[in-house]
Amino acid sequence: MARSFAMSKLWQFIAVIWLVLLPSLTAAATPAPVVVIPLSGAIGPASADHVGRSLAHAQREGAQLAVLQMDTPGGLDTSMRQIIKAILASPVPVASFVAPSGARAASAGTYILYASHIAAMAPGTNLGAATPVQIGMTGPPDKAGKPDSSAPATSNQDALSRKQVNDAAAYIRGLAQLRGRNEAWAERAVREAVSLSAGDALALRVVDLTARDIPDLLQRLDGRSVPMAGGARVLHTAGAAVITLSPDWRSRFLGVIADPSVAMILMLLGIYGLLFEFSNPGFVLPGVVGATCLLLGLYALQMLPVNYAGLALMLLGLGCMIAEAFLPSFGTLGLGGIVAFVIGGVMLVDTEQPGLGVPLGLILALAATSGLFVFLVSGMALKARRRPQVGGEVALIGSRGEMLDDLDGEGWASIRGECWRVHSATPLKRGQPVRVTARQGLLLEVAPSDDTDKGGSP
Repeated sequence: MARSFAMSKLWQFIAVIWLVLLPSLTAAATPAPVVVIPLSGAIGPASADHVGRSLAHAQREGAQLAVLQMDTPGGLDTSMRQIIKAILASPVPVASFVAPSGARAASAGTYILYASHIAAMAPGTNLGAATPVQIGMTGPPDKAGKPDSSAPATSNQDALSRKQVNDAAAYIRGLAQLRGRNEAWAERAVREAVSLSAGDALALRVVDLTARDIPDLLQRLDGRSVPMAGGARVLHTAGAAVITLSPDWRSRFLGVIADPSVAMILMLLGIYGLLFEFSNPGFVLPGVVGATCLLLGLYALQMLPVNYAGLALMLLGLGCMIAEAFLPSFGTLGLGGIVAFVIGGVMLVDTEQPGLGVPLGLILALAATSGLFVFLVSGMALKARRRPQVGGEVALIGSRGEMLDDLDGEGWASIRGECWRVHSATPLKRGQPVRVTARQGLLLEVAPSDDTDKGGSP
């Protein structure tokens, strides 16, 4: 009996211990999630903001791996470096995966791939062409059409170009040394703008592996040891939950306003809104909309590589076109403003990266619209200036009216629908038509009129 009671207590104790340990054992058996961060299109401020916040989210969620799925033609150097800093500082391993088939990691994408802990590509993808495109060639081309770095520099621009290429080459070579990847090809990608397919990249140790898609990538990474700052970390990605962090409304909003074309349109709307509000105080709405658009445009421009000479030319052009509506320059200010606006718009964004320039067609369309608007306003003002004055003392002289009472010296008359005290050297009768000949303060000089159009004007 005592033995049976003891066994019962023992089984109860084992059951309690099992219930306490079961959640932790289940959690230990379930692999940590994997976070997928899509990165497509031109790399700009919005892309850098999205990647940085997504890596921070992956750390908070306890993710074992962050996969940066790339398909990009390149982008801004500042945004690229911001992404690379976030990757290097991330406590979560980052795998850059060029996918799906047909995608590319050109220019800035190549640097990001080299900076990642794991580099992977899908079949049918490519990477490379990492020469900074705004620099151009470092010297006269050789017979193969490649830049000849041995050719002497002919200007300060050539020297600056070589310095920038050397800086970019040293940067990607340092990333290659950090991750144990092919340094020689990385430098060629910068200096000669060469590219590689997925198979060739794997053969040359530029990437670590190839995979068809995300599930295949996670299957191939299962059990791989990744060197980290705190020691090697073994991945258990087979069967892990996948969390995709698509750009939220904030990233999409930044992506829209950081587009140079949108920033230019916002600037124009802001300037015209404030101009309309200052010209017609009290409307409020144009001023609020104009100030909002102007601030958004300025915020977008401060995130972009803006050429301030181009911005100054644009503002000068707008000022000239606006001045055309108020000054009798006979079109000189307006035409000069259009030319300055177009040149400034072409120079505005100091980069040739795809997706980050201002189309010439948009610049010409905005200039033509602004010029048409200004010339229309100035034409209306010129017509109004040529019309005869219909109010004030000038319009009152010569006006006709009718006597309201008999006059022998001074009396009252109806002039242009108003009652005026009038004086005449000639006696006048009630109802007799008169014409204003002069004005002395509030007293009008009148004379008899034979005009039967009483109350009319000459």
